[in-house]
Amino acid sequence: MKYITFAVPCYNSEAYMRRCTDSLLAGGRDVEIILIDDGSSDRTGEIADEYQVRYPDIVRVVHKENGGHGSGVNKGLELASGIYYKVVDSDDWLDTDAYERLLAEVKRFCGGGRVEFGEDIPDLFVCNYVYDHLEEGRRRCMDYRNIFPSGRMCGWNEIGHFRPSQYLIMHALMFRTDVLRRSGVRLPEHTFYVDNLFSYQPLPFAERICYLDIDLYHYYLGREDQSVNENVLIKRIDQQIRVTELVAKSVDLGEVKKKYPKLASYMTRNISIMLSISSIHLLLCATPEAVEKRKEMWERIKAYNAALYYRLRYSTLSGLTYLPGKLGGKLTLGGYRFARKVYQFQ
Repeated sequence: MKYITFAVPCYNSEAYMRRCTDSLLAGGRDVEIILIDDGSSDRTGEIADEYQVRYPDIVRVVHKENGGHGSGVNKGLELASGIYYKVVDSDDWLDTDAYERLLAEVKRFCGGGRVEFGEDIPDLFVCNYVYDHLEEGRRRCMDYRNIFPSGRMCGWNEIGHFRPSQYLIMHALMFRTDVLRRSGVRLPEHTFYVDNLFSYQPLPFAERICYLDIDLYHYYLGREDQSVNENVLIKRIDQQIRVTELVAKSVDLGEVKKKYPKLASYMTRNISIMLSISSIHLLLCATPEAVEKRKEMWERIKAYNAALYYRLRYSTLSGLTYLPGKLGGKLTLGGYRFARKVYQFQ
């Protein structure tokens, strides 16, 4: 039995993929590691094959044409045999002690053939993650102690309130594989920022959540070509807008609210955050075309769901990033720069 499938999408990752893969091998034969070589032009595929030869019971390699990060996530989910599925980017890694604790908890819940008989186990594990500015020697841990009880299962109606700096990103989440498949989540190819869709669409399908207060995932920040780099975000703003709209259309929040009002509130706030990011980076573009794109983005949300539009526009953070006039733009950017400094994101 494989308790966890780790999918590692790799594209020209030869410089750092060993650190990632080595950190995952600590799980031994209880896990499977799928290294997806996404059409790399360097030694990524060769290095992946080396791991498969050395660890044939743990590592599986897929060589495919380039399709982007989302394509790699999709392929990993298609092939996964583990009870749980977790994506680890090839420049990130897991803390060894936290990883061992997570695996022990998974085995505790799933031991004795309980999964085979369909008894209750968590649909979703949530763990802390660390923003790791490795070269600068800075790190910031993001936890969920105020939201979930630690070490036991709970439901969405039992959760606390998210602070402004808290949201559930892919690095904090590990879904049951069958939950992801039932949710129908499928990420678009050749598109960045698709992890937002992965960490959003399946949430209503995860009825039982277990939070472990451990600093598991190290999210590396610092590469100039990284998708969260501000200059890169500006260049890829059309992709950010596309993913924001896909997220907004992926779930009927009205239906979610009937069953899980607290989750619906969080998911609405998540869309608001994504709209805020898109609005801010369109402001940073500082061109007439960007101003028009910002207007069109909001108008498409309104055309899709007028009730959602008015809530986002007038009662959430995103509305503050769509203030009228030049003064509104300056206030928005000033607030963004302050938050960037306080929370130390890229």
